[in-house]
Amino acid sequence: MDLTCDDGTLRMSLMEHLEDLRARIIKALYGFGAIFVLCLIYSEKLFDIAMAPGRAALARTGIPGAEFVALTVMEKFQIIWVQVPVVASLFLGAPWILWQLWAFISPGLYKHEKKWAVPFVLSSAGLFILGGLFGYFIALGNGMSFLLGIGKEDHVVPLISIADYFDVFVDLLLGIGVAFEVPVLMFFLTLIRVVSPGFLFRHSRYAIMAIVIVAAVVTPTPDAFNLMLFAVPMCMLFFLGIFLSYLLVRKREGRWPFKRRVS
Repeated sequence: MDLTCDDGTLRMSLMEHLEDLRARIIKALYGFGAIFVLCLIYSEKLFDIAMAPGRAALARTGIPGAEFVALTVMEKFQIIWVQVPVVASLFLGAPWILWQLWAFISPGLYKHEKKWAVPFVLSSAGLFILGGLFGYFIALGNGMSFLLGIGKEDHVVPLISIADYFDVFVDLLLGIGVAFEVPVLMFFLTLIRVVSPGFLFRHSRYAIMAIVIVAAVVTPTPDAFNLMLFAVPMCMLFFLGIFLSYLLVRKREGRWPFKRRVS
């Protein structure tokens, strides 16, 4: 039985794939663990950074007595010493984790497709971190200001549990971070010929509907303001993914629009 691919590389058996998957998961966990220990050392500073948008939002309401509170004995310990370092480690360790993912996928690709390793890791990690920054600096602060300001005229004083706040913080940052991976996913699916730019464009209406549904699930509240704050950038990223897929297909088919034909 011929175990070589068209480009001369060896095919891997099912057991070899499983063994490689196990090795990649272990390496990813080792890297994540090392970053987690580093984040644990600075957990209190990271907690202050995580709470900054919420504190600013409370201050903008102008309501006297509005503050964050801890309702249980273990609440501060769980958030400061466990959840905050885990979330920080996910963002800081994204390049290493995604590199292990690519290393697992790459044996199934052709030789000319493996050259996308570095762009894949850099773009994936960059978009994930960019999504987290968008959630931190834009979506979280604006959404919190809008929600905490409700009831101000009725003299409702916000006393927000830090556990509730951090749940919103994690859901929003991780949700937007993962959602920002859409262009990379679309490009990769085009690379392995699962989809085409034409297919993506023809079904864009369904994609927009799916984005709105995901936005309704990911955003912490059902109001239209927070939903649109998430859905509009996601629609823009979707059409960016279509454009990148179009450029890939044009180049792969030898009709690269910015390259002069040689007669």
